[in-house]
Amino acid sequence: MFHTRIVLVIVTAGVFSLMAEDQASADRPWNKPVPAWTADDAHQVMTDSPWAKTTTPTMDRSASEGQRRSGGGGRGGGVNIGGIGVGLPGIGGMGRRGGGYPGGNPGGGYPGGGNPRGNYPDSGGRTESGGPPTLTLRWESALPVREAELKERDVDAPTVDENHYAIAVIGVPGNMLKAETRALEGELKKQAALKRDGKKDFKPSSVQILQRDDGPVIVYFFARSTEISKSDRRVEFEAQIGRLKFSEPFYIEDMVYDGKLAL
Repeated sequence: MFHTRIVLVIVTAGVFSLMAEDQASADRPWNKPVPAWTADDAHQVMTDSPWAKTTTPTMDRSASEGQRRSGGGGRGGGVNIGGIGVGLPGIGGMGRRGGGYPGGNPGGGYPGGGNPRGNYPDSGGRTESGGPPTLTLRWESALPVREAELKERDVDAPTVDENHYAIAVIGVPGNMLKAETRALEGELKKQAALKRDGKKDFKPSSVQILQRDDGPVIVYFFARSTEISKSDRRVEFEAQIGRLKFSEPFYIEDMVYDGKLAL
């Protein structure tokens, strides 16, 4: 009898645990119809979901101090990306404002852009606390993200055509980006890739730097002619921006929306 009670307790606990998990899953915004989303739901999709991750980059210290300072003057000097200067504090912002993917919105930007934790660099992309900034990586081309932007009425969201996957990086300090925009976009393109097990690195076809008052947004575009499917299971986005290096996985089986893979 005693053992029977123990079994019943264990089974009951398991049932309640499964019920709680099912309820938590049902409460996730991407498992609810869009008209039922609240502003908080839309914010969660764009900041903490299968399509949006935060990451803290590492600092690449392979460049010498002389190389890092060759990119600019001012109080903080600069960072050198492949021969292109990337500015530091005391140096103004760069490049043209606005834009989006070709054919996109003039003045296009990104919801919740800038540094998500309000940190500002003291040198080389470090924050006031001495560490690198926290970045948000967002699968911009995914339907739930686009729906969330519509819910938030963000008219400045980047334009993405149906022929591209797009991943946006938010939180890079604006005064890290000093070089001429097109040249810098070319360097960033070389230093990024999507990685899949057993397959060749998937390189971006183009990169766009979008300037906003609250900070730049860097959008990486990948041609859909290279298909990403559920069989890939995991896709890792790897990039380097100045001295900031980062890599973050996205799990394909979780990136399902309305019964379909949403990338």
